[in-house]
Amino acid sequence: MTDAPLKTRREGGILEVVLDRPKANAIDLETSRRMGEVFREFRDDPELRVAIVTGGGEKFFCAGWDLKGAADGDAVDGDYGVGGFGGLQEMRAMNKPVIAAVNGICCGGGFELALSADIILAADHVRFAFPEIRSGTVADAGTVKLPKRIPYHVAMEILLTGRWFEVDEAKHWGIVNEIIPADQLMDRAWEVARLLESGPPLVYAAIKEIVREAEDTKFQDMMNRITKRQLDSVDILYESEDQKEGARAFAEKRDPVWKGR
Repeated sequence: MTDAPLKTRREGGILEVVLDRPKANAIDLETSRRMGEVFREFRDDPELRVAIVTGGGEKFFCAGWDLKGAADGDAVDGDYGVGGFGGLQEMRAMNKPVIAAVNGICCGGGFELALSADIILAADHVRFAFPEIRSGTVADAGTVKLPKRIPYHVAMEILLTGRWFEVDEAKHWGIVNEIIPADQLMDRAWEVARLLESGPPLVYAAIKEIVREAEDTKFQDMMNRITKRQLDSVDILYESEDQKEGARAFAEKRDPVWKGR
């Protein structure tokens, strides 16, 4: 389906979302709001299990905030819509796996969008940066996230200098999961998506909620919340048909059939 500037494709339980705003796939307020609607629909559709987000064309994944839109009147603190900038990084209760297939330049808010995914696959020519300092602003979500993902001093150098770095360095620091030849990127993204699609959606939901809630919680406090079933996803999982099916399949030495209930 095409809903400029987004293109979506649905196959089984997988949703592919392509940000297609030539030349740089930059995101203005209107685009951000539409992306939020798309990711909310993905989150709330029980038939969808995995999303892939990528950029149109070959040069850019996403250049981030649309400075031309800002010059035309878009406020940097304007209404980005549900899910915040790019529709993903502040989407509440996003308990399904999201794969970023980074096909080109990934900087600023585009880098923040990629960091909002659970798995990042990158083409072999990709470059990354948070260059916001050069336009007199701050990469707000990037400044929150990057020091939690990679060593503090490395993150601070990247943020304070705004320098560009290659995909090999991103892989070295664990920012990306895999480096893939550009012409094979989407095939690999769909391969990973199909693997996740075949997995237990209720378990994925529990994993994502636990990871999210544990970020600012002491270990024992988090363990207590899990064992006392104080997380919605865990409570649903422990009462589900899928958990019983998993145990039966293990005992019967067969592959489980997940129903998401």
